[in-house]
Amino acid sequence: MARTIDEDLGQLEKDIRQLKIEYEQYFGGGKSRPPTEIEWRIETTLKRYSDRGAQMNYGQRFRYGNLTQMYSKFRDMFRKRMKQKEEGTVQRHFGAAAREIEAERARKQAQAEKSDAKHLPFAVSWKDPDNEKKKVDQLFAAFRDAKAQAGEDTESLTMEAFQNFVRQKTDELKKQKDAHEVEYVVTVEGKHARLKARVKS
Repeated sequence: MARTIDEDLGQLEKDIRQLKIEYEQYFGGGKSRPPTEIEWRIETTLKRYSDRGAQMNYGQRFRYGNLTQMYSKFRDMFRKRMKQKEEGTVQRHFGAAAREIEAERARKQAQAEKSDAKHLPFAVSWKDPDNEKKKVDQLFAAFRDAKAQAGEDTESLTMEAFQNFVRQKTDELKKQKDAHEVEYVVTVEGKHARLKARVKS
């Protein structure tokens, strides 16, 4: 199913933020290659909408302009740092940069643990997910956040696939257990996000 303009812009914003994270990891020595795939995806989306201004409303055009500026700023910064890296002029800063990245990672981990304590485990139950879309949205958001907190990839997690999964799982459990309601629980165990389904008694 084709995505809406708002969905495309939302994905574009996520990709730009992810690009910044992965470039920081690359410059810090945590990744062996720059994130060219995400960069290509961003460039493709920006080009696709550069000549489709008439199809966007004022809010969408404003958001697109902001995202374009954000990406341009990051891209210029990355190009300069890439040139420094290739010329070897960035090496003298490596120790400090690595410590800074490590400190930021530790801060994020601490925030994630605090967030875990506040919001997880997250539980929701329903009789039919197709008739309780708000609950499905809440569960999807909780699972995506849990994966992000655990440092797992969230790009491949789509609402459409998630809806299909919970619909099939709910039907399956209701048939197996002869139950009317199924509960889903999101947790983070170790470094992995978990989604468990069980019949609610």
